[in-house]
Amino acid sequence: MSNDETKLEATLQAKGLNAPRLTPELIDACIVGEAYHVFPGTTLTVCALTLRNGFNVTGESAAASPANFDPEIGREIARKNAREKIWAFEGYLLRERLADAAAAARGQHDAVQVA
Repeated sequence: MSNDETKLEATLQAKGLNAPRLTPELIDACIVGEAYHVFPGTTLTVCALTLRNGFNVTGESAAASPANFDPEIGREIARKNAREKIWAFEGYLLRERLADAAAAARGQHDAVQVA
């Protein structure tokens, strides 16, 4: 969890904004595995995060100057970029669940067929 996420979480809690929402802890709990690859002869680092459901999210990083390339920093940035993508996926999933719950409360149920 980044310092920005920690500050935002504290602000939300202080304001009593406790409706269903995503938290940094929820995002981190989605991750069950991670793998890294640096392409030979480059500074391009790719991080693949595996989520609970088996879905993979990737993030990338690359140093503009090969002289500044540090593999540890490359992995850190690539992982951060991959993790950021999880927020959008989990946000969509939460919104879908909230919409389904609201429809059920109104006595409506939209049939969704998966091909």
